[in-house]
Amino acid sequence: MYVRFLGCVFMEAKKGTTTVGIVGKDFVVVAADKMASMGDLAADLNIQKVHQIAPHMAITTAGMVGDLQLLTRFLRAKIKRLTIEEGEEPHPRRIAIYLGTILNSTKYFPYLVQLLLAGYKNGPYLASIDAAGGVTDTEPISATGSGSPVAYGVLEAGYKEGITKKKAIELAVQAIEAARIRNTFTGGREPGIDVAVIDKDGVTFLTKEEIAKIKKSLK
Repeated sequence: MYVRFLGCVFMEAKKGTTTVGIVGKDFVVVAADKMASMGDLAADLNIQKVHQIAPHMAITTAGMVGDLQLLTRFLRAKIKRLTIEEGEEPHPRRIAIYLGTILNSTKYFPYLVQLLLAGYKNGPYLASIDAAGGVTDTEPISATGSGSPVAYGVLEAGYKEGITKKKAIELAVQAIEAARIRNTFTGGREPGIDVAVIDKDGVTFLTKEEIAKIKKSLK
């Protein structure tokens, strides 16, 4: 995708992603594929799109890679400062609103991003944040990126209230895998998925071996 501003072409942006989030009773699961595309080119097959930004917070990233990396640095610095000033990690909803404010203030020359912010403080939290700063945090499932229509179909079919952590992880992997098959801009080297669980104990990333085992069990 070429980025245009005032009719001028500036660069070809790395983009193309599928990310998902699932809220359980006392946890959030987030997952994403690992490919960055540049037009028809798979520019990076092993990029990380799930980032820990605090002991109990993580974000998934979809959109322009440079914008996403910059915003991730902003969030880590903001959370660290608030934690030092207030003596405790801020609630993830506060950070979601802060991020939404940044994005809304730059909407006429926008960050080309869509993010999921997941966290835990006195309970699980999941927000979807669009490029104009809209924050949606009332749904137990969410997906972003070019493969999100495919992922949503899997999430809607498989999600049930009271879902266990094990089932939520399997459903997240299944949703990303469906997008990897059906969406041109979703992919990556095997296992091609990053998965993280956020709960009272913090952010835990699944290993490649754990993800590969889950994928094998779903076949």
